[in-house]
Amino acid sequence: MMKEGNTAVSALWRDLFSLGFYKRSQGRIARQVTFIILAVIVVLAGWSLLDYMSDKVLPLTNVLLADDGDGGRATYDAVNGYARYLVPIAFVASGVWLAFRAVNMAWIADFLIAVEAEMNKVSWPSRAEMFRATLVVIFTIFGLAIILFGYDLLWRGLLKLLGVLG
Repeated sequence: MMKEGNTAVSALWRDLFSLGFYKRSQGRIARQVTFIILAVIVVLAGWSLLDYMSDKVLPLTNVLLADDGDGGRATYDAVNGYARYLVPIAFVASGVWLAFRAVNMAWIADFLIAVEAEMNKVSWPSRAEMFRATLVVIFTIFGLAIILFGYDLLWRGLLKLLGVLG
């Protein structure tokens, strides 16, 4: 039983650090879009981390630095200044790498290949059909809004007449 668990873990590590593509020519659009979305999320998280770290002091920095005459302040500021940029850059680089590897893992890639195959089977509406359907939805929503407004006026008038609303 232990051997099966080790095999799964070693396969995961092998997939994370391999450089190859799994079924390179299949499901390219679904995989590229998934990678781009994941990469954008990671970049935005890195940007948020950079903003968060702009006014933070790294833990244990004062313990690790030696006194250079001014209480270690110059070295302290330099280390914190570099780390404010290096930590988010390392986070983004590792996150983009993980996103790239994730879309090339066998079980995720097979799912995305199947998604793209199903999307190719869909009969997409023409531009004119899409325009007409959009108009139907918009007019239906406005019609329902007008009906609800009328009911609101009716109930408000009735409740004022009965003295419930002042």
